[in-house]
Formats: sequence, C-alpha cells, structure tokens
Amino acid sequence: MSPTSILIIAHAPLAHALRECALHVFADCGDSVAALDVQPNQPPEESLAQARILLEQLGTDSTLVLTDVFGATPCNVAQRLVDGVRTRLVTGANLPMLLRAVSYRAEPLDSVVSRAVVGGTQGVMQVAISAPQNQNRRNRHDQDPYDHQQ
Repeated sequence: MSPTSILIIAHAPLAHALRECALHVFADCGDSVAALDVQPNQPPEESLAQARILLEQLGTDSTLVLTDVFGATPCNVAQRLVDGVRTRLVTGANLPMLLRAVSYRAEPLDSVVSRAVVGGTQGVMQVAISAPQNQNRRNRHDQDPYDHQQ
C-alpha cells in the first residue's frame, strides 16, 4: 500500500505556503504533498478541475485533503472532490495539523485523518509569557514558603 498523499486546497497563498513549511521540516515529502491556491475571483469549476489534476498526479490509493475554512470556496471545491473512501476532507488546516499528517502518512488513511485532527487541535493553545520587564524584583532574603506555587 502506498503512503497517504496530502492535498492542500486553500485561499492563495496559504496552500503553497503550508506546503513549503512541510518541505522545510520534511524535505522528503515533496512527492506526497500537493497544494492548490484558490485565487480571488477564480471560478470554482476551474479550481475543481485543477484539484482533480493534482489528485491524479499524486497517484496514491488514499489522499487526505486539507482546506483552510469550512464553507469557503476552497472547502466547497474539496467537498466536490472527495469521495469519503479514497479521499477524506479535514478543514481548519494549520501547520501542526499538516506536520502531523506528513509524519504519519505511511499509516492507513483513517489513522492519518485522526492524527491530523489531533495535531491541529493540540497545536492551538494560549501561551502565557511574562516579559522580564514585567516581573517583580524580589529581595534575595525574602523567604516566601509559597514561592514555588503559581
């Protein structure tokens, strides 16, 4: 069984930018990751025709299609492209999602889909950062027994 391929369909220039990021991390993924940037004012039928060509060029038994926004033109095009068996669709594409999918592309399609969704959701988080200029300076002799607790 051939590895799962990944087709990114997103608003221009996001699809190609995500693909370039994946290639930066996984230089060997070029043959299994394709990108289609949907241009403003491009008819959906034209985007669908381009997507079909890319899907055929990937030439694998299974393909994960990633789009950026549910309900937008790239997603609508992808919905017309996928069959739910050989191809699956996940929206809300982000870099953690793509990297997870690329990492596990040798696994069966169902597994790649699950790992992509988990990677995408776990990759979104708020990070608390305290800038040094905002930290209180304390006297070294101040022995607060609860200092370690925050």
